[in-house]
Amino acid sequence: MNGTEILVGYDGSQDAVRAQEWAMDEAARSGRSVHLAYVFEWLTMAGWTGPGGGPSIWPDETARRQAEELVRQAAADATSPELTVTGELYEGPPALVLQERSARASLLVLGTRGLGGFAGLLVGSTAGSVAAHAHCPVVVVRGDADRRGRAGHVTTGVDGSEESLLALGFAVEQAAARKVPLHVLRVWRPPPGQRPPSAPDARAASQADRAELEESLSPWRRAFPDVPITVEVAEGNPAELLVTASRHAQLVVVGSRGRGGLAGMLLGSVSQQLLHHAHSPVAVVRER
Repeated sequence: MNGTEILVGYDGSQDAVRAQEWAMDEAARSGRSVHLAYVFEWLTMAGWTGPGGGPSIWPDETARRQAEELVRQAAADATSPELTVTGELYEGPPALVLQERSARASLLVLGTRGLGGFAGLLVGSTAGSVAAHAHCPVVVVRGDADRRGRAGHVTTGVDGSEESLLALGFAVEQAAARKVPLHVLRVWRPPPGQRPPSAPDARAASQADRAELEESLSPWRRAFPDVPITVEVAEGNPAELLVTASRHAQLVVVGSRGRGGLAGMLLGSVSQQLLHHAHSPVAVVRER
């Protein structure tokens, strides 16, 4: 990770507070600082112009000062001798501002929904844009993830693609930092339009996938010998199986795209479905 801070999209909403709490837990483990970013747009009839670009409809100066005080107070309340938390107000399209700011961060943490400038941030194309184009891994703290989920293991999905292997490395490091086991899932299914393989062919395919996966895991097992790593190779829908696995995980880690993904896609279908349906926080990892 190139940056040293953990960046949090923050607007005072309940989900943003969950994201801040998750980030502070991560900072306590890693020794990094936390930076809260409150982003809003100045809107005119022609769209966003930024300060001084025309008469704004929202927010007015009172709202701006309230937002500045909100993020300042949140940072002050969270700061302790062991943890440095800063906060700042930014103006512009939230997804673009967060993407640009992520170049200086080790991790970007978001809630599923927010208020004001973050409304709808993680429903639709904006979520895909942030997760696919940020310059660091993005963690989405799902709204239905509670503290009990932190007792679970780390789960990651690996399909052999470059980005899934990056996700694997991130997942191993997270499991080591949290002192929990890592569960690695490899899912296989026939290409669209093809018949399911016969039982012998299915067993052969499963064995080949397991061998490839074990080869990818070999350097990580040597680097982190204290991390228990289990491997599961299954046939089915990757997104559905990972969503199910997330019920017992404290974190699910995936690449932004896998095999079969189109270069122009914002996010692969597996990542998208996890952002909307996972039962635990989701980390989306892509190459910087």
